[in-house]
Amino acid sequence: MKRIFLFLITNMAILLVLGTVLQLLGIESVLDQQGVDLDLKALLIFSAIFGFGGSLISLALSKWTAKRMMGVQMITEPRSEEQRWLVNTVRRQSEMARIGMPEVGIFDTAEPNAFATGMRRDAALVAVSSGLLRNMNRDEVEAVLAHEVSHIANGDMVTLTLIQGVVNTFVIFFSRVIGHLVDRIVFKVERGHGPAFYITSIIAQLMLGILATMIVMWFSRQREYRADAGGAQLAGREKMIAALERLHAASGAGPLPDQLAAFGINGGKPGSMRDLFRSHPPISERIAALRAMR
Repeated sequence: MKRIFLFLITNMAILLVLGTVLQLLGIESVLDQQGVDLDLKALLIFSAIFGFGGSLISLALSKWTAKRMMGVQMITEPRSEEQRWLVNTVRRQSEMARIGMPEVGIFDTAEPNAFATGMRRDAALVAVSSGLLRNMNRDEVEAVLAHEVSHIANGDMVTLTLIQGVVNTFVIFFSRVIGHLVDRIVFKVERGHGPAFYITSIIAQLMLGILATMIVMWFSRQREYRADAGGAQLAGREKMIAALERLHAASGAGPLPDQLAAFGINGGKPGSMRDLFRSHPPISERIAALRAMR
């Protein structure tokens, strides 16, 4: 989903900028004990501050980032019957889910898609693509909106932020530990840190970041099942199933363009290593889970 992609991209960019600034300013020298050993307690605190800091800043910027990266046109005053229906449907579902009315917008792309994001349940954003409005009937659009409202009601962006903060912390912590060990054991640096520490730390952070992404994506897939169930409660199970079937048919019509592939709601075909990096389970499995609901 777009919200996951935008959140991760923002989070990685913030961590990269923070890491670069810390090294340029020499702030990471607080970890340099001018000897052989790292202060692991200080390193863990340092890692947690910047690990959670990166994810919290990403969350705070999520609506702003989504609006600008996706070119979302906000509906402040509905100018058509379709826009009025869209806003009224989100309002009704928000009341049912007991959350504040989200901002509503439309972004221009032929691919049927939608996302919800925001730092607080009572001040979120729900956006749908022009392709979704063109290619789905109102029952199906209603179900998609219910799915997104459920994400907000479930606090999924906050949950994702906390999970991302935890994995960020361990990525920063272990990348510095690995850099320190390589610096001391391989390059025999006895005091301070040499270039190998910084180079190895950056490489380790990239590699561990890939593993961390797998963990975050696994949690994301579990939240999708819950949002589907919430969408079924708000709009009706058959409408939710019909919407997923329509999305499945649309994605099967052909490969997405490169610029949209990372945003696809179904994440591509299952059965490959790419499954580990999918933010969404295969649509067929989501439909099966809905049919099994009581």
